[in-house]
Amino acid sequence: MEYSPPPLFKQGPSALARLIFFVLVALALLISDARFRTLEIVRGVLGAGLYPLQRAALVPRDIFMGAADLAVTGATLRGENDKLHARNLQLSQQANEAAQLDAENRHLRNLLQLSQRMTTQSIPAEIQYDTRDPFTQKVVIGRGSQQGIKDGSPVVNEDGVIGQVTRVFPMQSEVTLLTDKDQAVPVQIVRTGLRSVIYGTPKGDALDLRFVPISADVVAGDELVTSGLDGVYPPGLPVAKVVRVDKQADTAFARVICQPIAPVRGARDLLVLHYLNNVPPRPADEPDPATVAKEAKKKNAKTPDKGKANDKDAKPAEPAKTGAASAPAAAAAPAKPASSAKPAGKASAEKKPAAEKKPQAARGTTEGAKQ
Repeated sequence: MEYSPPPLFKQGPSALARLIFFVLVALALLISDARFRTLEIVRGVLGAGLYPLQRAALVPRDIFMGAADLAVTGATLRGENDKLHARNLQLSQQANEAAQLDAENRHLRNLLQLSQRMTTQSIPAEIQYDTRDPFTQKVVIGRGSQQGIKDGSPVVNEDGVIGQVTRVFPMQSEVTLLTDKDQAVPVQIVRTGLRSVIYGTPKGDALDLRFVPISADVVAGDELVTSGLDGVYPPGLPVAKVVRVDKQADTAFARVICQPIAPVRGARDLLVLHYLNNVPPRPADEPDPATVAKEAKKKNAKTPDKGKANDKDAKPAEPAKTGAASAPAAAAAPAKPASSAKPAGKASAEKKPAAEKKPQAARGTTEGAKQ
């Protein structure tokens, strides 16, 4: 009688075989998602389904933070109230100056007959939590495609640029911060107008202004704002301030270290902008006149060589072919009488050797090229 273990103790495939199988399945899913983005829909559905669970998981944090706010002392509240009053006075002064500059700007635009830009729409959002990847500078906000968030929209606060929306879910969105190593923003120095591109650093604690010539006028303390040339960021948004400039003689570009103006990690309430760039389309590229002239010279240089090679065969029809090669260039030239236009009776009497007709054909080709 053959003995078999009970169903509860049946092991099935070995542990190593199951490990290999699941590892292969995981690698296949990672490669297919990275190359072909096959799991975008599944990720969106899971994000929408897990949103209530995420909100429920954040309830203890909200309760703790509410209890901490209730425990704030009166002295702290008075200090914050004084700071808010000073900030309000400063913002009021800046608002008055901005209104005056805006009126002057409208007057200048009317004089120059320039079209006025459309106002930028904004959506308020709140940071919910950071992402779990320690090697990236990203956060998740509580606004998604259902609230009108679009992929690539810039994210700012009252101090300046914070980052850019890089992934959108139905109820949430992922924002890549300004200090991320893969984030790039085209900027402009306010003092000199020099344009360049600023990048994040691997450590995420500073910014690197690249492609700045060593002879450029850049000093510590210069303020950088968005240039608006990429069509993504509105022009004039504060981005960073230059901290250190290192110029070395053996390199063509200077190393410029900057610090973000806005508190990238300390911000909580943000604004997601919907900037519409009304720049006209780029005109079609036209051929360079210098390149056209060089090509014409090369063609004229090759044409006499062909005539010399055909002269050895002594065929009368070869000068006509050489002239046909420059027919597009000589089409606008005035017509000249040729020996082929004479009556047939006189053609045999006035027929010349090919060696005498070759200079005429070459001269006609040169005149067509000049015209």
